[in-house]
Amino acid sequence: MADIKERGPGTAQRALPARERGKTTIADGVVAKIAYLAAEDVPGVHALGSGISRSVGALRKRVPGGPTTTVHGVKVEVGEKQAAVDLDIIVEYGEIIPEVAGAVRESVISAVERMTGFEVVEVNTAVSDVKLPEEAEEEAASTERVL
Repeated sequence: MADIKERGPGTAQRALPARERGKTTIADGVVAKIAYLAAEDVPGVHALGSGISRSVGALRKRVPGGPTTTVHGVKVEVGEKQAAVDLDIIVEYGEIIPEVAGAVRESVISAVERMTGFEVVEVNTAVSDVKLPEEAEEEAASTERVL
């Protein structure tokens, strides 16, 4: 407990600043969401996760009361002051993969560090697929049939 020093009748001065009067914990899922959204916004990234995990994520979103944002393709390890992130991405055909991966890394590090205060010690990016233009057209057509 913090020491309380009396200054006079009915007044007290706390020995510790407000920032130090308690503890904030940030769940792994919060860091995963931040990383997912930061990676998803990078030009050249078609999607995160493998085809199977994306399908399962789409189904989970349709379930009433289910999650509003899935984080398939993202794994995080969070300590007290540090975080590590592993991403599985699908890149648009024609993009320079090392440049997209570097931009993803920068975006994720910036977002996670800014929003959580954690030091991001590493962001590992695995490119699991390349999205071809004809696959995008097929995907759009199958989505229209489902809706």
